[in-house]
Amino acid sequence: MTRKHYVATAATFVVLGLALTGCTAAEPAATADADSATTSTELDAATITVYTSEPQEKIDAIVAAYNEEQPNVTVEVFRAGTGDLTARIEAERTTGDVQADILLAADAPTFEGYAADDLLLAYTPADVESLNQDVVDPEGFYTGTRIIPTVIAYNTTAIDTPPTSWQDLTDSEYAGKITMPNPDVSGAAAFNAAVWMNTDELGEEWLEDLAANEPVIADSNGPVSQAVAAGTQPVGIVVDYLVRELQAAGSPIDVSYPSEGVPYVSQPVGIFASTDEEAASESFVDFLVSEAGQTLAVEQSYLPVRNDVGTPDGAPAMDDITILTPDLDLIAETKAAAVARFNELFQ
Repeated sequence: MTRKHYVATAATFVVLGLALTGCTAAEPAATADADSATTSTELDAATITVYTSEPQEKIDAIVAAYNEEQPNVTVEVFRAGTGDLTARIEAERTTGDVQADILLAADAPTFEGYAADDLLLAYTPADVESLNQDVVDPEGFYTGTRIIPTVIAYNTTAIDTPPTSWQDLTDSEYAGKITMPNPDVSGAAAFNAAVWMNTDELGEEWLEDLAANEPVIADSNGPVSQAVAAGTQPVGIVVDYLVRELQAAGSPIDVSYPSEGVPYVSQPVGIFASTDEEAASESFVDFLVSEAGQTLAVEQSYLPVRNDVGTPDGAPAMDDITILTPDLDLIAETKAAAVARFNELFQ
C-alpha cells in the first residue's frame, strides 16, 4: 500500500487557534442537551474491544457517555502504555489477527505504519468537515481526537524564574532537577524524541546537553507530573493537560510553552481491518469526534479537535502556541533510531 503522508503547517494551526480563541469553556457533558449529541441510529447488540493508552478514569467516562447513545454496544477496554500496546499488537498480528477492534493511542506516525501494513480499515467519521483537518488522515485510516502538546512544567514553590525554552533546560542550574517520561513506554515521548532530533534548533547536541543534567526518567507522563507537583523533581517535560488537572486540584504547578515550539500528538483513533463489528466500531469513532465526545474531551482538560466545544479552563489559545510540525514520513523513519539514542544518553 502506498500512503500519502499529510503534514500540518503552523499556518493552519493559527487558523484553528483563531477559531478556538473565540470559544468559551464548554458546559459539563452531563448538562449538554440532546441536540448536542451525535444523531445516530441505535445499534443492535455488539461487543467491541478498544486498545488505548487513555487514563483509566478518562476512558471509563468516554465509554459511559458513548453507551448513553449506544446502550446495546458493550465496550471492552484494554488499557496500557503505548509501548505495551504496540508490543501486544505486534505479537497478535504474528500469530493471527489483532484482537482489538479499535486503537485509541499514540501518534500519527504509528497509525501511518499500521495503515501501510494494511492493518487499518478506511473510515471517514461523520461530521468530519467540523474537525481540524490537520488531524484527519486524508485517506481515512485514522483521525486525531485531541491536541496534546508536550511542555515544560515547574513547581511554583521551588522555581522562581521558570525556563521558557528547551535550551534553558540544558543550563547547569537544572542539573538533577528534571524529570521526563520514558519513550519505551509513552508514545508521546517516543514521538517527541524524534521531533527533537529533527528540529534544527535542538537536535542530537541538545539531547546530549540535556542528558548531562541527568534527568530522572519516569515510566510515563503521569508520574512526571506528580513528581513536579510534589517538588521531588521541580521541573518536568510532560503533556500539558496533566498540569491543568493538577493546578485545578490546588497543586503548586504551572506550565511553560517553550519558545522553540512544542511537539504534539493527536491521540488518533483507527479501526483494525480485522474487526467483526464494523458498524459498532464506526459509531465509537463517530462519538469520539462528535460535539458530545469533544465536549467531554474538553471536560477532561484536553484541547479539542473541533472549534464548537470551547477549550479547557486555563488553556492558552492555539495561536499563542508555537507548534512544531515535522514531516510525518521523517518522524516515522527516524523514531526508532531517536528512541535508541535517547536510551543510550539517558538510561
